[in-house]
Amino acid sequence: MYLKKDDFVLSSSPMIDFRSDTVTQPTQLMREAMMQAKIGDDVFGEDPSVNELEALSASIFGMESAIFCPSGTMTNQIAIKCHTQPGDEVICDIMSHVYIYEGGGIAANSGSSVRLLQGDRGRITGEMVKSAINPEDIHKPISRLVSLENTANRGGGSCYNFNDIQSIRNVCSTFGLGLHLDGARIFNALVAKKETAIQYGEIFDSISICLSKGLGAPVGSLLIGKTDFIKKAKRVRKLFGGGMRQAGFLAAAGIYALNHHVDRLVEDHIHAKLIEEALKNKDFVGEILAVETNILIFEVKGKYTATILSSILKEKGIFTIAISPSQIRFVLHLDVTPSQVQQTIDIIKSL
Repeated sequence: MYLKKDDFVLSSSPMIDFRSDTVTQPTQLMREAMMQAKIGDDVFGEDPSVNELEALSASIFGMESAIFCPSGTMTNQIAIKCHTQPGDEVICDIMSHVYIYEGGGIAANSGSSVRLLQGDRGRITGEMVKSAINPEDIHKPISRLVSLENTANRGGGSCYNFNDIQSIRNVCSTFGLGLHLDGARIFNALVAKKETAIQYGEIFDSISICLSKGLGAPVGSLLIGKTDFIKKAKRVRKLFGGGMRQAGFLAAAGIYALNHHVDRLVEDHIHAKLIEEALKNKDFVGEILAVETNILIFEVKGKYTATILSSILKEKGIFTIAISPSQIRFVLHLDVTPSQVQQTIDIIKSL
């Protein structure tokens, strides 16, 4: 059941903001949960709300333990450092967030190199991974970790088929590689593919989930894994400066998000499809990456460039991002109402 829009605190801005699902505002009920949070010093392990959030997230995926961090970049980078040693190699798709959007962290934080694979909209296969694993050769780095992203941001919110993930898991097990999931939008994938979190917990060695995107919390991500792995992760979080004190106010928002905002993600997926249909009929729109979840990426051609079209939309009250000279991205989220989707469609039709 969806929450009524009266339950949400929407931005006072007249703009319809499609730049990212990170722009969401906490709902009124989420704010109330935050204000009622029980708190303590999390570095001492004494914040009951943080402890509850970590236990809840681990149980959702059927994994042993979790650690709460300020951002998904931090949880990804902690995971990579825990899985690797300096000089090792990480295998991932060329469009992976861990590679292109985390400030060179794999090199700076872990001293690891990267083997980039050209997948399909951010998704790679078991055969590709197998072919990329280095042989035992002192001239080559040790292939140590495979990192997948689901959904794939630059792939237009594309989702893996679970059988493909299983194939990659089999390769990793055979060759002794770790398998990490950048699951910043994993709940979008679970809803879209009608899969379960437990399936993912059984396959991955570590999972990063984000609370401040489609789930609508203001801050925070979690890294989930085995107890010994998370114990090591806590030391790395401290090294990265990620220890938080009375973080229970933020954790309470995450608890609320996990309990109330997962099922409603399907509404964002429906909204993205509606906008996709409107764009299909415009002569200035080229290729549209097939919409699977809440992200819509399309090619701009003809009389507009991506930057010009983004500026025109802004003048009409719509925020978007030109992610390349020829592509615009829309990201749907809980602060975009059905009436705003219709308003957006009407504006697109008028162009």
